[in-house]
Amino acid sequence: MTAGHDECDSRVVFNAVNGSCTFAIPNFSQAQCLAVGQFLASEVFAAGGYNWAIRFYPGGRNPADSDYSSVYVELMSEASDVRALFMLRLEDQSGNDNHLVFTHFDYSLVNGPYTIMYGNMWGYRRFLKRDHPDASHYIKDDCLTLQCTVGVVKARLEGPRRYRVAVPPSDMGRGLNALLDSGLGTDINFVVGDEIFKAHKMILAARSPVFRAQFFGPVGDRNIKQLVVEDVDPSIFKAMLEFIYTDEFPDVGEIAGSTSRFASTNVVLHLVAAADRYGLNRLRLLCESKLGKQITIVTVATILALADQHQFPNLKAMCLKFATNPANLRAVTESEGFKHLEGSCPSVLSELLLAVSDQHSR
Repeated sequence: MTAGHDECDSRVVFNAVNGSCTFAIPNFSQAQCLAVGQFLASEVFAAGGYNWAIRFYPGGRNPADSDYSSVYVELMSEASDVRALFMLRLEDQSGNDNHLVFTHFDYSLVNGPYTIMYGNMWGYRRFLKRDHPDASHYIKDDCLTLQCTVGVVKARLEGPRRYRVAVPPSDMGRGLNALLDSGLGTDINFVVGDEIFKAHKMILAARSPVFRAQFFGPVGDRNIKQLVVEDVDPSIFKAMLEFIYTDEFPDVGEIAGSTSRFASTNVVLHLVAAADRYGLNRLRLLCESKLGKQITIVTVATILALADQHQFPNLKAMCLKFATNPANLRAVTESEGFKHLEGSCPSVLSELLLAVSDQHSR
């Protein structure tokens, strides 16, 4: 008796899904006055289903590289195991077409003396020496132009399969969100500012302990038909409802009406307050993760105050580390957010100053 076996003729095919961005830096002579560690960021652009941005450090990212400019490509989306190809091109604006081209072929590896990974960033810490004899070739009308192309590597299996049952991804969130949008079966109205949002008590109670107690707790009122919500912007309340129904982080760019990092950070700050108010712990942690990627000279003081107020120890530690970095400290203390700390959060300010003192004493 011989045992039979199935044969499979298949192969894995790789291809790259590309996206690109042109990043023009006007008033370049003024930009070179930025301190070490300060950067200019491009608008967010899409490639392969992920969001990316360019970070350009005119004075270098670290003190050891202060004779050079540094440039990085940053993965803005929450993701793991992303494999991508990168090309950075510094445009030769002298008309000789001697463009500087830098390439990298694997997001997960570091090659060469000038490439380096920092968390979710890849790039060159010594991109262009500021006194390079040909540096002027790349500047025209005091403007420097960078072009970036990102190709996200996708893999797919090709070939016949003897038995195959196609199982689609879960669409529960989409179905519940459609139910929310349709208003079918709703039994509670929320009056938020000038807007009214209809929802379902049972779904809200399943996702939020605050709503569960409000509608079905010992002192709750399951017959209530309308609630007035104060101190929450309607767009934030709507985003929170969508999270409750879909379990997906809202599109903060759509809520803010802008792709700027400052506007996105402001939306996330308001979402944290809403998440705390209604006991949405997963939304809290998603906000903390997002804010950890949005720490800059401009935002660090505001995020630090929020991390202290809402008890985000990891986020607070990240802010203190960034703010006390010698490359950032002066710019942070001159920012509007720092001035706000002086007036409204003296305990947080004291903690920041203590961290600076500890660092100097080492």
